[in-house]
Amino acid sequence: MSRADSAIAAAFVDACLAELDALKPGNVHRFASGHRMQVDDFVLSAEVSAAPIAGIGLSVGARVRGAVEATLAAVGQNTNLGIVLLCAPLAAAAETQKGDLRAALRRVLGRLDQDDAVDVFAAIAAANPRGLGRVAEQDVHERPTGSLREAMRAAARRDRVARQYITDYEDVFVLGRRALNAARKQRRDRRWSTLAVYLAFLAEFPDTHVARKFDLAAAEALRREATAWRDRLAAASDPEAMIPDLLRWDAELKRGGVNPGTSADLTVTALFAANLETNRGSGCR
Repeated sequence: MSRADSAIAAAFVDACLAELDALKPGNVHRFASGHRMQVDDFVLSAEVSAAPIAGIGLSVGARVRGAVEATLAAVGQNTNLGIVLLCAPLAAAAETQKGDLRAALRRVLGRLDQDDAVDVFAAIAAANPRGLGRVAEQDVHERPTGSLREAMRAAARRDRVARQYITDYEDVFVLGRRALNAARKQRRDRRWSTLAVYLAFLAEFPDTHVARKFDLAAAEALRREATAWRDRLAAASDPEAMIPDLLRWDAELKRGGVNPGTSADLTVTALFAANLETNRGSGCR
């Protein structure tokens, strides 16, 4: 087994735990469980997947497959597939000291090959996320016909996680970073800055996890609702006063089975990228 980069592993676990500490309506967090999952499931998932994610010299595909296998062995269900898919390329990029993180990520994504696709297809099939189904092109139940980036391009229109692979993580490095920086300027603590990032994603585009489970109309309705919450948080002088209302919205979403999982996955990724940038001592470009 590959030795893990301890700093990258720690940055990954920290991002996962920070996301759990924030009251993210519809998603699992320390204020309330949901969707037949508990916070402890996600904490354990972060801990066991950190070493494969941060494995020194591992390919992106090997990182993803190892992290998913470790999670399924420890937790027995898919709790972090989107997080793993998004964070593995960032971890690979963080191993290099050349240039800024996004430039390094761009190089990593450009080198993705068919072996990466084989490993990632196997990981996705094993995790079996809700709404996976079958598709005509680059179905994960079949052998990939091209590189992992080509497979992600085929899925990008219906999946925001896949879209990051072909845009060099535009949502993470532009929208996510802007929301995080704005919250920090307001001196929000990390619970509220994390929620600000989550709401920024949720308000900007329909959550593709919700769209797969329900339909695009449901995801768009949620997006419009999230816009009001995003603006309310930005204007709040005392965010703590919002907790009762946020908990009511959280309970309402969970009663309806609405879990904005893609927005949560992107939130972890934005926090992970920020942690890695801090470790590298350079700004994002």
